[in-house]
Amino acid sequence: MPTCRAQKLLRWSTTLALAGLTAVAIAGCDSKPSGAVEAARQVTVVGEGEVQGVPDTLTAEAGIEFVAGDVTSAMNQTGERQQGVIDALIDAGVDRKDISTTQVSLQPQYGSSPEPGGSSNITGYRASNTIRVKVERDSASQVLAVIVRAGGDATRINTVSYSIEDDSQLVKGARERAFNDAKDRAEQYANLSGLRLGKVIAISEVAGATPPPMPVGMPMPRAMAAAPPMEPGQQTVSFSVTATWELG
Repeated sequence: MPTCRAQKLLRWSTTLALAGLTAVAIAGCDSKPSGAVEAARQVTVVGEGEVQGVPDTLTAEAGIEFVAGDVTSAMNQTGERQQGVIDALIDAGVDRKDISTTQVSLQPQYGSSPEPGGSSNITGYRASNTIRVKVERDSASQVLAVIVRAGGDATRINTVSYSIEDDSQLVKGARERAFNDAKDRAEQYANLSGLRLGKVIAISEVAGATPPPMPVGMPMPRAMAAAPPMEPGQQTVSFSVTATWELG
């Protein structure tokens, strides 16, 4: 059995050890883990920018349509008339590469049976041939007039739409306006929070949608000799920018 002196030394050593463990625990609670970094203060905003320009290009879709009693007649009449339209466009100065066929269709036409309860009968065939023509804005009215004169009563103007052939400068302008708008918003938030706007952390952008084509979709009579009035209006190029800045 241990002596009285040994028992005292054992109790003293145990007390010192416990005290050391307590000090280590307290020191661990008060100190920050090595490598710990405070979360960066930042602001993320969305900026919008728009620039308008006058379109310089017209794209039109024009079709020729015939109904005949048999397939061959319907297709032949449509093809011959559409070829006449194409030839007239080329003679008017339209580049052949700016003329493209977009649709060729042939559909049976049905009529009711004269007998009660009888099934429908095929009475003929409807053939159509559609082309897309791209021309400069200044010649748009004259080109449409050429199409109608050459196509006659079989002409169908389906859609026309204006566009800007090279909108790169407008895109740059819209992008710049969107970024400046985002920066103004970020600076306002920084001032409201009593902080200073720092460096840019991230930028992402979304281009705006282009305007849809203007529908026409109505038969154009052969008697129309004058060029139809055309107004290009303005086209808007828009951008949306999301940017993140540091706050200090």
